[in-house]
Amino acid sequence: MNQTIFICPPDTEPQRLDLYICRELGGETRSTVQRLIEAGNVLVDGKTARASLKIKGGERIQVEIPPPQPAEPQPEAIPLEVLYEDADLIVINKAAGMVVHPGAGNSSGTLVNALLAHCRDLSGIGGELRPGIVHRLDKDTSGVLVAAKNDRAHQSLSNQFSVHSVKRIYQALIYGSPKEDTGKIEGIIGRHPTERVRLSGKAKSGRHAVTRWRVKERYARVSLVELRLETGRTHQIRVHLSEAGFPLLGDPLYPDGGRFNNLADTQLRKLITALGRQALHAHTLGFIHPVTGEFLEFTTEPPEDMAAVIDYLRKSIA
Repeated sequence: MNQTIFICPPDTEPQRLDLYICRELGGETRSTVQRLIEAGNVLVDGKTARASLKIKGGERIQVEIPPPQPAEPQPEAIPLEVLYEDADLIVINKAAGMVVHPGAGNSSGTLVNALLAHCRDLSGIGGELRPGIVHRLDKDTSGVLVAAKNDRAHQSLSNQFSVHSVKRIYQALIYGSPKEDTGKIEGIIGRHPTERVRLSGKAKSGRHAVTRWRVKERYARVSLVELRLETGRTHQIRVHLSEAGFPLLGDPLYPDGGRFNNLADTQLRKLITALGRQALHAHTLGFIHPVTGEFLEFTTEPPEDMAAVIDYLRKSIA
């Protein structure tokens, strides 16, 4: 790791952090610097910061540039919970905390690295950095995910996702209790107008997104909901629910409007803190097998961290 430290002169003209680093480094593009900032490789006075932070003078900026990575991901013997596997595809129950494919700041430890080690018959499809990946889950979202092993399976599954014929059901714990038992959220999702790492339905431009929801259980100040995706936009559920006034428990990126701090139940607060992620689980995945034509459906229950919260909430109203 190559580390560089800048001490901004007191008379520095106010400017964005990313632009300041670009100027000081001299050889890096702005997009590269922004990726370093997003990956947490830039500290301002010992703390992570946004690319839009205004540098005013006197700050200590630490930049760590990772060494060049191989052009192709490397196999890694990472344990996987395999739900189904044949010559054409593999279905796994992804653990929370696992990134699906390599990217800035995540060149190893990903699902792709694990698949390359597990599947000796995995083809280099779908782009060299993400072989076999036809859809993805956020790093801290757990649940069912399918990957293709060859071009035929990849094309068939990709087509099913593109026409929204894949059955995808999620479970989530949300703050609040919707008035209705079912509903639909619809609109565009695009880059947040001021927070680059977030997405929003208030973006100037974006892609159409539809989420259908159903309340499964209601507790005090929290509900368990089931969500069915008609589209598959990045952060779709998290954006839709947070902007509808029902943010996910534990979501570190989308604000909860102070709901966690207002919880009087100290035990529940401890369980949410221990969760350390958004309370979101990809519960069911159903699709047509690309070769046999058979409809396959897989369901997994939320992992222990999320299940512990649900169990406590159920007991609290028993």
